[in-house]
Amino acid sequence: MANDSRESADAPQVAKRILLGEPLSTEKANEQLLPKRMALPIFASDALSSVAYGPQEMLMTLGIGGLAFLAFAPWVAAAVVLLLIVIVLSYRKLIQAYPSGGGDYEVASKNLGEIPGVVVAAALLVDYILTVSVSIASGVDNIISAVPQLDPFRVELAVGFVILIVIVNLRGVREASTFFAVPTYIFIGSVAVMIVTGLVRTFLGDVPIAESSQYAMHGDQLANAAVILLVLRAFSSGCSALTGVEAVSNGVQAFRIPKIGNAQATLAMMGGIAILLFTGLTALGLITQVHYAEDPCRDLVGYACGQPQQSLMAQIASAVFGGGSLPFFIIQAATACVLLLAANTAFNGFPLLGAVLARDGYAPKALNTRGDRLVFSNGMIVLGIAAIGVLVLFQANLTNLIQLYIIGVFVSFSLGQVGMVRHWKALLRSTKSMSVKDALPVRRTAYTGLVINSLGASLTIAVLVIVTITKFTHGAWMVFIAIPLLALLMMGVKRYYRDVEHEIAIDDTTHFGSEGDVAIILVNRLQKPVIKAIDYAIAAKHQKTIALHVAANPEDGVQLQKDWQEHRIPIPLVIVESPFRHYAAPVEAYINKYRQKHGPAVVTVYLPQYIVGHWWESILHNRRARRVANQLMLVHGVTITLVPWLLDSSELIYGRRSRPVPGQQRAGRPVPLYGGEDSKAARRVQRPAGPPEKG
Repeated sequence: MANDSRESADAPQVAKRILLGEPLSTEKANEQLLPKRMALPIFASDALSSVAYGPQEMLMTLGIGGLAFLAFAPWVAAAVVLLLIVIVLSYRKLIQAYPSGGGDYEVASKNLGEIPGVVVAAALLVDYILTVSVSIASGVDNIISAVPQLDPFRVELAVGFVILIVIVNLRGVREASTFFAVPTYIFIGSVAVMIVTGLVRTFLGDVPIAESSQYAMHGDQLANAAVILLVLRAFSSGCSALTGVEAVSNGVQAFRIPKIGNAQATLAMMGGIAILLFTGLTALGLITQVHYAEDPCRDLVGYACGQPQQSLMAQIASAVFGGGSLPFFIIQAATACVLLLAANTAFNGFPLLGAVLARDGYAPKALNTRGDRLVFSNGMIVLGIAAIGVLVLFQANLTNLIQLYIIGVFVSFSLGQVGMVRHWKALLRSTKSMSVKDALPVRRTAYTGLVINSLGASLTIAVLVIVTITKFTHGAWMVFIAIPLLALLMMGVKRYYRDVEHEIAIDDTTHFGSEGDVAIILVNRLQKPVIKAIDYAIAAKHQKTIALHVAANPEDGVQLQKDWQEHRIPIPLVIVESPFRHYAAPVEAYINKYRQKHGPAVVTVYLPQYIVGHWWESILHNRRARRVANQLMLVHGVTITLVPWLLDSSELIYGRRSRPVPGQQRAGRPVPLYGGEDSKAARRVQRPAGPPEKG
């Protein structure tokens, strides 16, 4: 009851509960595990949503060479689909071999060594940040396609959506999955209906035509080598549809039992749906003759400048259903929602990977702390802040952001697949000591995995080279700087934790040599907070207890000594002069002199401190106790005890209902001996009337 009333009276806590909900106990962790139908929108939303901009970026890149280059689109799309199939099969084997949730990072660390593992982790973290940025920018782009008047507010919309997704994810995995499931399934269903409708109309002779088909495209005159580079660049842009596949391998532990089977099934469903949507949208983009350009004013002949260019999805929906029709707006709304919610894949992968890195010592330990709703909330907040920074820096421009994208994920793809090849080879070597009967199923599994992951390693390395060559000068160079810097930072964090562990490790030779136990109560004026601090010090039964006054003003010291004698305080008062009006330094000097005279005693310094209820009250009090405490913490052998004194306004924090009933102690608040509110509670039992006392 005390905690409940205290939180209800605390405005920040009330707001936190409204936004995030009530805390969940650790025992409810299993209830947060996901079935396949809920895991699909959580972990596959990025891969599924990327089909909304993957075909668009592919056709836009081919359009640089002119309309004739769109003939390469089916072959480029087929290569992307083939690669997606191989990667899905490869990650099914990875989930089987490493189900703990480390994904490519764990595979690379265990099979290739520390540095490749850290590089993979850095690449994945960068990719997760860019996943949020690209997904949000693409979602905002589709919203603006339907409502062009919102174009001036592109950045503000993007930042607002990031904040919204952070809040939803902080409420917990189960609630987030419910929130994301409906838009994801509506997107899958509506796009599938649009693809089927468009293809049926085509087969019946009523071919839907996009509005942009009327615009000719200024094609550049390209040499043979440039043609090859352009096709490869279009392939690398289309490969953006492959992002998010790795998220399932990083989130195996979030699935219900059987975890491995459910994760593999979800990965297969995700891959199958992504392939169908990607090929269908590419086909409709070509059938409807969508002409999409990076700079429509320059590259599209006859385009009316000054209005935002509609996305490929919007143009196909307009051609199939009509621009002002209800299905058109359903498609746009569903696409915008799933693109915005695709960032959720990163908000599950980033915190989980951050927790693994924190456990291994490569990231701050705070990333391995679960919040009130049993999620790694610190990782989510860090990801949100980083994504907002990227969106503001690039003004939420999808075309610019997409150039930075997929570099990181293919770095992790490549090293992860190479690590899996090493894993299967090691497993084959281990079968030499087994009997033939035991070795046969292991060898069968190892050979299957070796073939699949060898093919995956070859293709992903090839794609990484292609992506690097075609995107490096278009902004991808920034990713190649960010990944090594982040990897070096993580290695530095690891070294720091290792040095600290070495420094604080227990041994048989360390001896602190403390003799004696002294309590020092810092006194400014003789008031109730000081009396309460004296109570605490006396109750602790130190060998010696001293009251110490730092006299910045000599007259104050004289008055304090008179008050001390008048009230017969039962401990000695020591006054030290401070002509330069310092407080911590004279206390430190006194402690050093005491130790020189009496030996290396342990010193406990008691400092009274006000607890206030209004934010502005903290400005009116100089908070000297905190400043002195921070300085004295640097003195060896000194411990600090802050003794709280609750002012009347503190009721706003604790509330009157938080007062303990007779015989009970308030949770989280110490009970003083005398001079404080709790020590007088017993007396209030006999005389309940009258105002409550403070302390």
